[in-house]
Amino acid sequence: MAQLITGIHHITAIASGAQKNIDFYRGVLGLRLVKRTVNFDAPEVYHFYYGDAAGNPGSILTFFPYEGLVRGRHGKGMLNTTTFSVPVASLDYWLERLKKYNIPYKSPQERFEQEMVVYFEDGDGLGLELIFNDKDKRTGYANGTVPEEYAIKGFYSAEIWEEGYERTAGLLTEQLDHVLIAEKGNRFRFAASNSPGNYIDVVCSPDSMKGLSGSGTVHHLAFATPDKETQLALRLKIVKRMLNPTPVLDRNYFTSIYFREPGGVLFEVATSGPGFAIDEPGVHLGEALKLPAQFESHRKELEKILIPITFNDALYQ
Repeated sequence: MAQLITGIHHITAIASGAQKNIDFYRGVLGLRLVKRTVNFDAPEVYHFYYGDAAGNPGSILTFFPYEGLVRGRHGKGMLNTTTFSVPVASLDYWLERLKKYNIPYKSPQERFEQEMVVYFEDGDGLGLELIFNDKDKRTGYANGTVPEEYAIKGFYSAEIWEEGYERTAGLLTEQLDHVLIAEKGNRFRFAASNSPGNYIDVVCSPDSMKGLSGSGTVHHLAFATPDKETQLALRLKIVKRMLNPTPVLDRNYFTSIYFREPGGVLFEVATSGPGFAIDEPGVHLGEALKLPAQFESHRKELEKILIPITFNDALYQ
């Protein structure tokens, strides 16, 4: 049978303000804003998509910025750390950049073999890491605030905290086409394909408090599947696992199903296409507010509700 899951598609998190989210991810981190739309379930809230030049699966970090939302809490039953891939030669550049913008970070630490990791958080407390490695052959965004030779190439891994790893590991390996590729201490690494951007680290953390949703927390983790046929085949496997997936939902840029894994993290399976260039040219991704068809007739009302944002790239060059 063909592989139904090819790796990570995107990660979606919650923020407390649209402008500071734009300033941090587009400005400080130099990611491309590839789509500016709204939450399909709450259209009075933006949905920002950041990624590489084209918004390829494995590079897409998205946010629902609820203005003034209180902070959540990291803990078990959550994806607590999103890790980006950057070149080894960019270590000094990134440490200086974090200092420049007064972003506290932990000293570089080694993880597994030939991985140097720096942990930091955004203004809402979202857990982030940079992993410095040269096995990632993808290209970072060349036209952002960070020089191309130092630019983020996409995700490296996602870190989930669980009471125990066994039930989540069973789902990943039996239904989601992952294999265990490394383990050390309480960290177990799984991958659908053994390459940066596709690693899922399950960390056994039984003594941690249960995570609480709020700003600075991850809403869901989306895995990539090639097309609607593989998505339906995967959905049938999830039904047989008795995890109650949603029907297939149209998200304009992909179709999705959602379900909760045994430890409580919300998983999504999203198709790799049609992609973000279906409603605006690739060279102009993210420049205009794009609304799904069901909300287009309410554009004027929504534009009054949604707080205007500005691009302050010059401050972050």
